[in-house]
Amino acid sequence: MFGIREVDAAGLKTLLDSGEKVRLIDVRSASEVAQGIIEGSEFMPLHTLPLRMNDLPKDETIVFYCRSGARSAQACMFLAQNTGIDAVNLRGGIISWYQSGMKVVLPNAA
Repeated sequence: MFGIREVDAAGLKTLLDSGEKVRLIDVRSASEVAQGIIEGSEFMPLHTLPLRMNDLPKDETIVFYCRSGARSAQACMFLAQNTGIDAVNLRGGIISWYQSGMKVVLPNAA
């Protein structure tokens, strides 16, 4: 989508299990996050990305996700344009993760 790198749910699972340094960032709203997250993810609402982009590591793979993949694609594009960091978008968002049978946990349980 839009010339950014993407990964599907199975590819993300493989990446997370590989031992590679991965920063998984959920850019959904607080009310969406309260319904469940991908275990190990960090909550960073999309509107806060401009304030926090300089805190993101350049030596880790950064994967953004949202509900369907649209907001996380915006996050990837914004980061590339403003920092040069080539982040990865979870294609289909947490919906595709869940539909692929992957685990979703409550935020306080992660």
